[in-house]
Amino acid sequence: MRFQQAVISGPVALVALALLTGCGSDDKTKAADPGLPSAAGMASVESFVTQHASCQHPRTGPAYDANHEGENDSWGVEEAADPSWGIKERSVCTDESGHPVTLLTVPDMKKFQTAAKKNGEQFLVGRNFSVVPVGDATGQELTKSGLRFLTCDPGFTPPSGSRKEPGLVDGCVLSDHFPTD
Repeated sequence: MRFQQAVISGPVALVALALLTGCGSDDKTKAADPGLPSAAGMASVESFVTQHASCQHPRTGPAYDANHEGENDSWGVEEAADPSWGIKERSVCTDESGHPVTLLTVPDMKKFQTAAKKNGEQFLVGRNFSVVPVGDATGQELTKSGLRFLTCDPGFTPPSGSRKEPGLVDGCVLSDHFPTD
C-alpha cells in the first residue's frame, strides 16, 4: 500500500512539516507540542524537506499544475485557494521517482486542523507548514523529521511507546506514530 493511502482517506496524501525555530507564536500558529518544527517561509520548507527526503525542482503550485494536469497531480489545488484551510503558499517539488511533494506554509494551523477534521483528512504537521508526498518512499523518509501525524479519527490509537497529544482542535491529536497500513 502506498503511504499516501495510509495517511489520508482521499486519493492523495498530505503530510505536514516544519523547521525548528525556538520562537514563540500566538495561539493560531502554536501547535500543542512546542517542540514541533516551524518554518520562516517557503524556502525554509524546501530546505527542511531536502534535509530529510528528496525535493527536486521546486516551483509554485500553479506552475507545477499547469504542466501536470491529470498526471502526477499534487495535493491542494482547490484547498490552497480556500481560505478555510489557512494556507498561505503552496509549492510542489518532486521526489527521486518523479512523484509530487506538495509544500504548504500554514500560518493559521488551527484553521488547517479544523479543515482537516471537517474533510476527514490526516497529515504530518509541524508548527506552521505542511508537506504532502505522493510517493511512499518520501513519506517514510519524513517520519524521522520531527513532524507529527495529525488525525481527527476518534478510533486512532498509536502503538505502545508512541506519543499522542491533543491538537489545536477538539477531537484532533498529534502523534509520532505514522501509520503505514
